[in-house]
Amino acid sequence: MPKDQNKQPDIIRIITRIGVDILFFAVSFLIFVGDALIFTLKFIVHLFIYSLKGTFYGFNSVSLKIKSAIKALNIPHLENIEVKHKLKEKTIFTFSRFSNKTKLKYFLLGLLFAISVVFIERSYTFIKSLPNPKLIGNINYPVSTQIYDRNGKLLYEIFRDQDRTPIDIDDLPDHVIQATIAIEDKNFLNHNGISPIGGILRALKDMAKTGELQGGSTITQQLVKSALLTPERTIERKLREAILALWTERLYTKKEILEMYLNQVPYGGSAYGIEEAAKTYFNKSAVSLTISEAAFLAGTTRAPTKYSPFFNPRLALQRKNEVLKNMYELGYIKKDQYEEEITHKLDVQSPKTFIRAPHFVFYVTSLLEKQYGIRKVEEGGLRVITSLDVDAQERAEDILSEELLKIENLNVHNGAVLVTVPSTGEILTMVGSRNYFEEPYGAYNVTTAPRQPGSSIKPLMYSLALGRQYTAASIIQDSPVVFQIPGGKPYRPVNYDNTFHGPVPLRYALANSYNVPAVKVLNTLGVHDFIDHAEKLGITTWNSPERFGLSLTLGGGEVKMIDMAEAYGTFANYGNRVPLNPILSIKDFRGEELYEFEKKSYENVLSPEISFIISDILSDNFARQFAFGTNSDLVIPNRKVAVKTGTTNSKRDNWTIGYNRKFLTAVWVGNNDNSPMHPTLTSGITGASPIWNKIMTYVLDTDIKVHEEVQPPSEFSIPSGMVTKTCYFNKPEFFITGTEGTNGCGDSIFNTSPSPQVSPRYFPQ
Repeated sequence: MPKDQNKQPDIIRIITRIGVDILFFAVSFLIFVGDALIFTLKFIVHLFIYSLKGTFYGFNSVSLKIKSAIKALNIPHLENIEVKHKLKEKTIFTFSRFSNKTKLKYFLLGLLFAISVVFIERSYTFIKSLPNPKLIGNINYPVSTQIYDRNGKLLYEIFRDQDRTPIDIDDLPDHVIQATIAIEDKNFLNHNGISPIGGILRALKDMAKTGELQGGSTITQQLVKSALLTPERTIERKLREAILALWTERLYTKKEILEMYLNQVPYGGSAYGIEEAAKTYFNKSAVSLTISEAAFLAGTTRAPTKYSPFFNPRLALQRKNEVLKNMYELGYIKKDQYEEEITHKLDVQSPKTFIRAPHFVFYVTSLLEKQYGIRKVEEGGLRVITSLDVDAQERAEDILSEELLKIENLNVHNGAVLVTVPSTGEILTMVGSRNYFEEPYGAYNVTTAPRQPGSSIKPLMYSLALGRQYTAASIIQDSPVVFQIPGGKPYRPVNYDNTFHGPVPLRYALANSYNVPAVKVLNTLGVHDFIDHAEKLGITTWNSPERFGLSLTLGGGEVKMIDMAEAYGTFANYGNRVPLNPILSIKDFRGEELYEFEKKSYENVLSPEISFIISDILSDNFARQFAFGTNSDLVIPNRKVAVKTGTTNSKRDNWTIGYNRKFLTAVWVGNNDNSPMHPTLTSGITGASPIWNKIMTYVLDTDIKVHEEVQPPSEFSIPSGMVTKTCYFNKPEFFITGTEGTNGCGDSIFNTSPSPQVSPRYFPQ
């Protein structure tokens, strides 16, 4: 903060200060002893009025009747009536001998005394009705909530009407403070809250320049007016403002007053306070403002709309130069600085809504509102550090847009991406739609919306089977089958390629995403058991089990991408279900910690052995070659990544979800209006898979540092409760210890023979 100006106090300032001190102490006296004083004065005035009344009647009592006097002077011990009459006549004579001049004098004195009492009482009542200036320092001004990515990059600010971010005055450069003083209140450092002469001169100067009579209030008066009073222009309000300004100067230092002023004054639009003004107009913090920028902002507070660079750029420039001139005249800047600064044009950014990762931001906002309430989120000044990595987010947005352009001819117009850290649940990217600002569906967040998953749901079902009678080597007959549905049409599942593949080991049935084996396995497990199992893994949308049948294992039940990420993350975590977590810490704007993420023990919903087998199957490029080939977009060179695709029969949804121990990426493509994509769209070749491949490769190459101190290795390690055995194609197969003998290689769990209509067999019977 700049030092006081070196000026010798003149006689006017001394007299003013003495008068101000007397007035202040008089006001304080009235405030603290006013009640007792008023009571006493009221008592005295009532006595006076009664005395005055008696005196008035006494002045005209020559003709008073003896009867009234005797009644008034009823003295029991005077037994002689004649003596009573003489005493009464003497009393009346005494009252009536005053002259009219004396009578008038006493009357006027009584009237003046009564008026004084009324004036004091009214003054006391007026002063007592004033708000306490102590409230200025305790007012909970609305403070915007700020949402940041994991590296402290701002994503969005949430506010209702006033966007405000408090800043410590010690952090501001001197020229920011000097510019405000120069244009608003040159004598701020020397007056006691009001400056009658200076205010009149400022008002007249403004009128001479603009032709309009504007306020001549000091900074302290402006602070009081905006914080404690209503804005109407009346004599009473100005009187309140002056008294409160004097009082405020006694309670706070100049530095404190200036800091409160700079943090709450409006600068135009929703920007309140110098920090938000700097961000709004110059996209920077107030600590980085140049002299010209500070001069411009200081000049806007008197009339933000009038001096807006967007509506009146010429007036805004003139106002900036006026502030610079005042700064020069007061010695805040040198002549060469002044001459240089007035040549600078205003380089303000266009008004716009600043937001990054909008789908993610509003997802986080909804969680905050559930936890703290809407008002706290909009006005409570929360500082939220999220798990999002804005660089990964923007790269994912770019990849999604680029790849969708390539397949627009397949009637694919939208997509969604979710990248998480399985071990902690942190969300690194969330792209809810291709373009948030694109009408009419851009704001729709697919990652949190129910969509049919296609075959991407199969790993969940097979993880239940591996806990029952199945192993990865169990043979399942991929042959025609008909299921009779009570009250409905018979159900005949078919494969994606419209062929049957004969006896197929479970590993290859899952890796190649064959439909018929999956339906047969679910039939042996039971639909309700599968629903219960899926809910344990994280699926939250299957709330009406009676609606679902065997097609559930082919994607017949809608799921949310965030739920699928949690379920697949359970496989990556060796059976530990870790809820998704988009928030790392929350503080208020004063720095008080409200929440901090801590990794804790999570519920184990699946054995490590089953989780490993599922992950091993989904990362087995050899096993899936019969449907996808060996060089598909499901392969990331030199990386072992578990991945599964899913496409609904109607071609309305196309998924790819893949993970290793460190990262998980889920991608969906389709259309928000639910129109089908072109029939030639092929999983693993077009659609979601190329997008998944590029984003997952970027994430793995970047190796984003997550919250966890010790990150898990990328590769899947073999749990201790496993044994291996050479099986089909001389490949090793993994078994949970004790199951290798019952359902080992070549042991079919079905007694039926392969159908004669099957295609050439890839596998031994």
